[in-house]
Amino acid sequence: MDIRQKKSLEAVKKFRLLDDSFMTIVFDHNVKATELLLRVILNRKDLKVTETVAQRYYKNPASDGHSIRLDIEAKDDAGKCYDIEVQQDPEGAIPQRARFYSSMIDVRMLKAGQDYLRLRDSFVIFISEKDVMGAGISLYHIDRRIKETDSSFGDGSHIIYVNGDYRNDTDPVGRLMHDFRCTDARDMYDPLLAETVAYYKETEGGHDVLCKIMEDLWRDAEKERSEDIARDMIRLGNMSYETIAELTRLTEEDVKRLAELQPA
Repeated sequence: MDIRQKKSLEAVKKFRLLDDSFMTIVFDHNVKATELLLRVILNRKDLKVTETVAQRYYKNPASDGHSIRLDIEAKDDAGKCYDIEVQQDPEGAIPQRARFYSSMIDVRMLKAGQDYLRLRDSFVIFISEKDVMGAGISLYHIDRRIKETDSSFGDGSHIIYVNGDYRNDTDPVGRLMHDFRCTDARDMYDPLLAETVAYYKETEGGHDVLCKIMEDLWRDAEKERSEDIARDMIRLGNMSYETIAELTRLTEEDVKRLAELQPA
């Protein structure tokens, strides 16, 4: 086992479900775990999840528009859509991001020519490590309301913030967030989540999956550093693309692409 593999295994031991890279692995195509999560957050024991996919990419239809990648996208048997995001940095859970993600989900929901009434309810759920809203409660529900009548607008768009720092082991949300903070499956309350986390953390097959992902993350980080260096070299303007590629271990095509993206 080389040094990088040892570092990967050490990192695996510290993973929690509040770490988005680990959370997406655990919930990807895991209908039962996603169903459990949504039932607790929405307080709906009857909810049936039919599909769950991690890291789904939504390309903005505008040619120069900002695209998004959802941590977990799920659908239920009524066709309602759920985006579940885990955020450690409060800046990643700002209201404007929730608004944008909600709008992008809506854009993808209707086909050309379909009536607006075909829009199903959508839920953007941010599970944040800190209490970004600051009221000390477990859940924050954001729905559009008519100010003058204080009644629901009823457009089917819902945003929910889950306080990952909420601590109350007698409350289902508190118990769920306790499990999200655990690094050891044996400390978790829910047997389904504990079993899944234990597989990835304590079995050879799970280690292989996680170590491969860690290797990919290492490579991505190395490439990002190389691209940063290449951008600086391009800005200096005194080196050929071939030389920059050789020094940064990028391809000439990569260097040319970075040069084309440089601001005029």
